[in-house]
Amino acid sequence: MKYDLVLLHAPSVYDFRKDALLAGPISDVVPSSPIFEMYPIGITSIAEYLERYGLRVKIINIANRMLMNENFDVEKKLKGIKTKAFGIDLHWLPHAHGSIELARIVKRLHPEVPMIFGGLSATYYHKELIEYPCIDFVMRGDSTEKLMLLLMNKIEAGNTHYADIPNLTWKKGSDVGYNPLTYVPKDLDDLDVPGYRYAIRSVFKYRNFLDPLPYNGWLQYPNTALLTARGCSQNCLICGGSKDAYDQNCNRSSLALRSPEKLVEDIKFISRFSRAPIFILHDLRQGGREYVKEFFSRLKELNLKNEVVFELFQYADEGFFKQMNDSVPNYSIEITLETHDEKIRRYNGKFNCTNPKVIDTLNFALKHGCKKIDLFFMVGIPGQTYQSVLQNIDFCETIHLACNQDKRIFYFVAPLAPFLDPASPAFENPDKHGYIKLCHTFEDHRTAITQPSWKLMLSYETVDLTRDDIVNSTYESAQLLNEFKLKYSLIDEAGYLEIKGKIEKSIDYINKIDHVLTLPEEQRAGEFALIKKEIEELNKYSICGKNELKWEVKKNYANFFSLALVGIEQLYEDYVNIIRHRLSPKRRQQFQLDSEQTKVKV
Repeated sequence: MKYDLVLLHAPSVYDFRKDALLAGPISDVVPSSPIFEMYPIGITSIAEYLERYGLRVKIINIANRMLMNENFDVEKKLKGIKTKAFGIDLHWLPHAHGSIELARIVKRLHPEVPMIFGGLSATYYHKELIEYPCIDFVMRGDSTEKLMLLLMNKIEAGNTHYADIPNLTWKKGSDVGYNPLTYVPKDLDDLDVPGYRYAIRSVFKYRNFLDPLPYNGWLQYPNTALLTARGCSQNCLICGGSKDAYDQNCNRSSLALRSPEKLVEDIKFISRFSRAPIFILHDLRQGGREYVKEFFSRLKELNLKNEVVFELFQYADEGFFKQMNDSVPNYSIEITLETHDEKIRRYNGKFNCTNPKVIDTLNFALKHGCKKIDLFFMVGIPGQTYQSVLQNIDFCETIHLACNQDKRIFYFVAPLAPFLDPASPAFENPDKHGYIKLCHTFEDHRTAITQPSWKLMLSYETVDLTRDDIVNSTYESAQLLNEFKLKYSLIDEAGYLEIKGKIEKSIDYINKIDHVLTLPEEQRAGEFALIKKEIEELNKYSICGKNELKWEVKKNYANFFSLALVGIEQLYEDYVNIIRHRLSPKRRQQFQLDSEQTKVKV
C-alpha cells in the first residue's frame, strides 16, 4: 500500500528493550509507561486534515509496537513502507534519543524520502535538529496541520522552493533556511483536535488496528481526550506550555480556543464508539464565563453516558460545580496542586489561592456529585526544600479530615522529571528562579535520557535540592503518603505492602546503579544485565498503585452495530474526499492560508 505521509512515534530511548534503565516514578501519573509510548494528539489532527484533502496518511506507534511485542522487528516494519514522506513527533523532550535513532534507521532504509520533525521540543531545538543528516525539515509552532499540507504539495510536485512556507526550517544541499514563524491561528474550529474520526477510519482503511493505538493497554482502557485550546492563560514557571513559553517558542500571544459547539460535537462523536472517560484538557474557564456557560448548556443536551474529566488550574466556586453536576451525570476533576505552601504556589503560578480556598474547592466538588478527584503534588518546584516536600503529606491529611475523610479524593506525589521544560520561565532564567541547569543543548538531553537511573537523567537541581535530595524526598514522601493511605483505609494492607516494597527496592537499585558505575567499564554491562528484569518491574507504578489513576467503567465500547456504523460513515467520507480532489484540476493547490499573518516576506 502506498502512502503520502507516514507518521511515526518513537520510544523515549530507542533500545529500551536491551538496556537497563531505572525510570522510577517519572511516568507514574500519566497513562503511558516510562518509554512514553503515548503520542501527542497533534499527530491525529495532522493526519485528519491531510486526508481531508485526499492524501493517504498512516500513523505507526513504533514505541507501542515495541512495547507490546519484544520480538517486533522495527526495521522489517519500516523497510516495506512506500511513502512520499515520513514524519516523527518530538513534542516531549524525553523522546530526544528515540526520535533521532528512529530517524536514522528510516533514512538508512529510505535515503531519498524526506524526514519531517515537529512538536514543541522540535520547535525549540530546530536549529540543532536540522543539522542531523537524517532530518530534512522541522515544522515549527503549535498548529502545523495546514502548513504540512503546503509542504506535502511541494514534495509531491518536486518543488524544492521552500522559502514561502511559514514556520518551516529546511535544508537543500548545503543551504539551510529558517522561515519566519508567522502562522499562529486564532482558533481551532476548522481542525479535529484530536482527529478521532481519522483514527476510526484508519483502522478500517489501512486494515491494522495495532499500529495507531495511542498507548499500551488502550484496548482494555480506551480513554480519550479533547483539547480546548492551544496556548495557555497561566504562566507556571516550570511549564513548557505556559503563557511565556508559548510566546517565546510558538509566537503565540493569545489562546486559540476550540468553540463549545465543536467540543460538544467531538464529545458526541466519541460517545458513539466509546463508553470510557473523556478528558477535557486545560481549564475550561480560560475561555471566559460565557464560554463555560455555553459549553455546559450544550453538554446537558447530550444526556451523556461517558464520564467527563475536567482539569482545574485555579480555585472554583460552588456555582461552577453546580453547572457541572447539572450538565453531565458523571464527572471527575484533576488538580495539580504541586505544594501545600501558599507562597510557593503564588510564586510558581499554579492554584494561587489560600489553603482554605483549596479545601473549599474540593468540598464544593464533592457536594455537587463529583465521582473522583485526583490531587497531584510535585517534587522539584521553585522554592521547595526537602522538609517542604514531606509537609505535602501533612497537608493531604489536613485535606482528608476537612473533607470528611471522603474516599473520592485520590492523592499522588511525583517528581518534576526527567527534564526541566525548554522555553519554561525556569529553563530560560534558572538563576532567577533557583535552578541549576545540567542540560542545555539538545544533545545534552539525548545523553541524559539514556542514563541508567532517573536520578542521573534529571536535567536540573535547585538551590535547595540536589539530585540526591530530589530522589530521596520523592521516595520518602511517597512512603509517608503510602502510610497515610493505609491509616485512612484508602488502600488495603496488600496494596500498602506492595508499594512499600517497590519504594524500598527502588532506593536499593538507585544505590546499586551508582555502585555499578564506579566499576571498570568492561564489567558494567554484565552487572546491569543481572538487574535488568527487576528494574523493568520496578518501572511499573513504582510509588503508587497501578489502578489508582483509573476510572471504573463497566463497558468500554459502544455496541458492535454502532462501531460498524461509525467505521462505514468515515470510510464513505474518505471516499468522497478522494473523489473530490481527484476531479479538481488544481486539487490541493487551491488551498490558501486563511489569515494575513501567514504572509511571509522572502
